[in-house]
Amino acid sequence: MKIFSTALTLLLSLFALPLTSHAQSTQISTEYLMTIYLPTERKAIDPTLTIVNILPGGWVKGPGINGKVIAPGGDWLRTMPSGALRQEARLTIETEDGAFIYMSYVGVVVLSKEAVEAMGRGEVLNDKRVPYFINTPLFQTSAEKYSWMNKVQAIGKMVELKRTSTEAYVKYDVFIAR
Repeated sequence: MKIFSTALTLLLSLFALPLTSHAQSTQISTEYLMTIYLPTERKAIDPTLTIVNILPGGWVKGPGINGKVIAPGGDWLRTMPSGALRQEARLTIETEDGAFIYMSYVGVVVLSKEAVEAMGRGEVLNDKRVPYFINTPLFQTSAEKYSWMNKVQAIGKMVELKRTSTEAYVKYDVFIAR
């Protein structure tokens, strides 16, 4: 019986070992890709869905990419029961050298009561005043110069947000996740 008990203890400890000794195996690093500026116009469909049209005048600027955002483009915001917003956006970038890049992203936005009130007063919000505003851009292009963008996952973080009756925009810094 003692041999059985010892064998069982040894066997159980072998199964437990990976659970207790598992350590993080990877790290994620980021590399700055670009800043994107999007003038917007909101259209509420119902209390849970808002369509944000991307207006003319948008741009992207970065070390390896510069251009403008062209029509059409939009962002569908769904309000979740928790109050968090889920983004789903699509837009097209025309680079200064004539290439076209399709950009799509999903994301999560959490606005505090204070941030909503500040926005209502016409204040420009930055990433320090908004609890969470992150998205995950993907790119698609046939332009050889930018084909490397087809092979990366990006992470976007809001750096400025403004919404008044006369002006509304969002600005993101976008990074490649590695």
